[in-house]
Parts: sequence; structure tokens; C-alpha cells
Amino acid sequence: MLKKVVLLAIPGVAPFEFGVVCEVFGIDRSEMGGPAFDFTIATAEPGLVATNLGYAMSIASDLSVAADADLIAVTAHRFEDIDERYLEVIRAAEARGAWVLSLCSGAFILAQAGILDGRRSTTHWMYADRLAKEYPDTDVDPDVLFVEDRHVVTGAGTAAGIDAALHIVRCELGASVANVVARRMVVPPQRDGGQSQFIQSPVSPVCADSFAAVADWMMQNLAEDLTVDQLARKALMSSRTFARRFRADMGTTPSAWLNRQRIIRAQQMLEETDASLESIAQDTGFGTASVMRHHFVKVLQTTPTLYRRTFAVRQSA
Repeated sequence: MLKKVVLLAIPGVAPFEFGVVCEVFGIDRSEMGGPAFDFTIATAEPGLVATNLGYAMSIASDLSVAADADLIAVTAHRFEDIDERYLEVIRAAEARGAWVLSLCSGAFILAQAGILDGRRSTTHWMYADRLAKEYPDTDVDPDVLFVEDRHVVTGAGTAAGIDAALHIVRCELGASVANVVARRMVVPPQRDGGQSQFIQSPVSPVCADSFAAVADWMMQNLAEDLTVDQLARKALMSSRTFARRFRADMGTTPSAWLNRQRIIRAQQMLEETDASLESIAQDTGFGTASVMRHHFVKVLQTTPTLYRRTFAVRQSA
């Protein structure tokens, strides 16, 4: 189980991404049913550590605290060679099967450590080509918010670091706990789509408002067999226009978005209720338990039964 988290304070660190890790993992949310991690910030030379904005942070712990961490996190950083001591901490964490998380250009630090070789990864879209060129042994996906490949998670630019961090919380502690953290941070517990939706030209406010209403209606009717034609009529558009504008606005197709919401609802029901798998499948729109199982395996790499066994017991505990 994820208990001990160590954030590396590397000279030249970017404060925003650094703060994201502190916000997700550094606050005790046990009173609200959330997690309370053993959270430590560490650096190679305790004392003042310079940020890339010209001010310094006082860090008391050295890197020895990272020896048994369940998660090592690094954040955005200017492009330069990293002290070998940090790279050794990252390599050791990966070797023992701990989680390793990078945010934004922090992916270059993981690449320097060699742990992205043979793995998929991402970084801020502005730096994706550079990462792929300088480290050809990693498969860089420039269009996603984050990538997880065998406990190594790389997040895209800035706010996508929140998505990457919440993904780890969700994997280790379940959707309900991740929702508690997200609710406290006033952010969505799970965003769909990728970086491309933030690079394209924005759609009109009227279109955005239309999809907000349609998305709410879809959430209220997950159990129904919702077709693109039906959704298009709800949005007062042709089916072709609806599908095209939905993807531009939401960053994914209507069916993919709907499927993701059904999985999230099913996760919550598996954690919080004793309802049968067939009942949950019907209530979430999957229809049958076998279909729900197919989607769980495809998206979450686990079955509904194993998910419930892992997280329902932990939630009640």
C-alpha cells in the first residue's frame, strides 16, 4: 500500500509543479475519509534550495529518507544535467518496484536516470519532440495527460500533474479516496482526453455550454443505451456535427467519454455497495457483468471482482 512519499527538491525546481505534489500527498485528509501519507521533502544538500523563479526553499531532510519510500516524485526542472545522487535515488526506487512520478519536464530527469528506456512516457507537448530525440529508447506520447508504464508515471504540462498524481492515489487506494482528494482540491477526479484539446483552437462558449448540459444529462442517464444520434438531438445538432464538436470540446469521442464515466460510477459502487456485479453493470449502462469485466480489464487492467476485493475492504477498514 502507498504510505511513504518522498518529493525530491532538486535545485532549479519549478514551484507550481512542486506545490502540486505537496497538495496531493502532503496534506492529512483522514478526517474526510481521505489519506494521510508519510510525506517528506528531501534534497542532496539540506539547506536552501533555489527555485527557477529566483527564491529559495529551506529543506531539512537529505536523500537517505528516500531509501524505503513507496513513491518518489520529481517535478518540472530546467534542462541541465542532474546531480548523480538524485538519479541514484530514482534508479533504486524503480528497481525495488516503488512508484516513480515526474511532472512536466521532470520526465527528462527520469530519462537521465535511464528508467524510461523501454517504457512509454509523456511530457509537456512543447518538449515532447526533444524528449523523443534525446532519449530514443522511450516511446513518447505527446497527446495524453499522463502515462503509467509499470509503476513509472510521467505527467504532461503543469495541471496535468494533478491528473498523474491522482491516478496513483486511485490505483493504490481506490476511486473514493481519490475523489476525496480531488474534492478538497476543487478539481475533477478524472479528466478525459489529452494535451491536444488544449492546443487546438477553442470552441465557442455557446458550444461549451451545450456540451456541459449534455454531459450532465448523460451522467444522469448512464444506465440507458445512449447513441450519438440521441445525444446529437439533445444538443440540437446533426450527428456528424455533434461528434466532431464533442471531440474538439471534450478531448475525446462521445462513446469514450461515456464509457469512462460508466467505469468511474462502477468503481464507486464496487467500493461503497454490496450490489451484485450484474446489478452494477445494469445501473451503469454496461448491461451485463461480462461486458463490464471486459472494460475493466481493458482500462484498469483488473476485474470488477478483484477491484472490489482490493478497495471495498480497504475502504471499510
